[in-house]
Amino acid sequence: MKRILHIDMDAFFASVEVVRNPALRGKALIVGGEPGDLRSVVSSASYEARKFGVRSAMPLAEARRLCPHGVFMRGDHALYERESHRIHTLLETVSPLVQMASIDEAYVDIT
Repeated sequence: MKRILHIDMDAFFASVEVVRNPALRGKALIVGGEPGDLRSVVSSASYEARKFGVRSAMPLAEARRLCPHGVFMRGDHALYERESHRIHTLLETVSPLVQMASIDEAYVDIT
């Protein structure tokens, strides 16, 4: 019987930003498009921002209404791709059979 481990790195973009800048830890962090462009959408929200109802794919204007004190920042997709690749490489130390389903999700065959 095969055993497949599913890994979903929730709030990945926000988590990577906290690793890069630990001063953001514990803050309501909202990662999305240009902070001033309220037509953009939320790419990732920290758990602290989620407590105020902020969710991925939500318009930034709505996120700002729900969480006006939040830290809004533009995403750094090159950084997120590098971190995703680093995690993929780490997972390959567990099993050579790793399939990345998205930038923040993977399947690992641990049979």
